[in-house]
Amino acid sequence: QVQLVESGGGLVQAGGSLRLSCAATGRIFSSWKMGWFRQCSGKEREFVAAISWTGGSTYVADSVKGRFTISRDNAQNTLYLQMNSLKPEDTAVYYCAAAIPDSIATMASSGVNYWGKGTLVTVSS
Repeated sequence: QVQLVESGGGLVQAGGSLRLSCAATGRIFSSWKMGWFRQCSGKEREFVAAISWTGGSTYVADSVKGRFTISRDNAQNTLYLQMNSLKPEDTAVYYCAAAIPDSIATMASSGVNYWGKGTLVTVSS
């Protein structure tokens, strides 16, 4: 069992930055592939970024490439998402996810083993 708790969401103006954190407890954090997803009101949950269990490989969706960075600190059992140059269309609930490691760079929601409860990010124009 893995418990994931997101934090760091809030209200920010367009062009601003936020850093999301995901604290993990339970089964060994360093053994999981980790990712971030987001869900806008009335839309399906979409992939944002993923990172391998070692942290040596990362992948971000085209919609956030060059603006968002995913990282992890296995010693602190924490996953991060640095979000820069935020846009109103980035407004969503952001979810932390854990999955069994594989050779695929991205992460599908169907392959997620554990979800956090989400943190709301609101970007005003």
